Amino acid sequence: MRLTHLGHSCLLVETAAVRLLVDPGVFSTGWETLADLDAVLVTHAHPDHVDEAKLPQLLESNGSARLLTEPGLAEEMRRVGIDAHPLHAGEQVEVGGATVRAEGGRHAEIHADIPRIGNVGMLVRADGEPSLFHPGDAYEYAPEGVDVLAVPLNAPWAAFKETVEFVRSVAPRTCVPVHDGMLAPNGRGIYLKQLVALAGCEVRDLAGAGASEV
Repeated sequence: MRLTHLGHSCLLVETAAVRLLVDPGVFSTGWETLADLDAVLVTHAHPDHVDEAKLPQLLESNGSARLLTEPGLAEEMRRVGIDAHPLHAGEQVEVGGATVRAEGGRHAEIHADIPRIGNVGMLVRADGEPSLFHPGDAYEYAPEGVDVLAVPLNAPWAAFKETVEFVRSVAPRTCVPVHDGMLAPNGRGIYLKQLVALAGCEVRDLAGAGASEV
């Protein structure tokens, strides 16, 4: 499996059989011109995870790509004429030679006064490849058998102590930091240093690294 971190929460996932794009949001760049995608996966409706202004052009350029999203977002997309397949928690779909399973169901609490929206983590598996879990914006759900975890480094809904406990509960072989678009470089370095010290897994920082084998 090859991963490319395209900024913030966006990952290009390439296996021997499929090309998947996860969470192309407004803090991410470089995804707008991608070609030969088999599917676009969106964990939830927040703009840092889906750029609704640029997404239609991407889908037009990748005419055979399926758009798989959290159910509430799929309904919203369909209202504006975008064909989206809803992925409910626990549902699994086949995309080429890979399976994508939705995990969870709810966005993490930001504040008691802010209503919680839907969020589904995306668990990707393919024969002969490591499994990958991208949780979107939630730490409540820790699926088993995850080899590579896309771990949010920083968010209004998370404390770093929760990040560490989430990684420990998933127990992946490798952690790939994402959700870092609100961090200054010095602050990002502190988060990375602490994650390496505490998480108990290999930490692979793919920011600016291009496509990397994991």
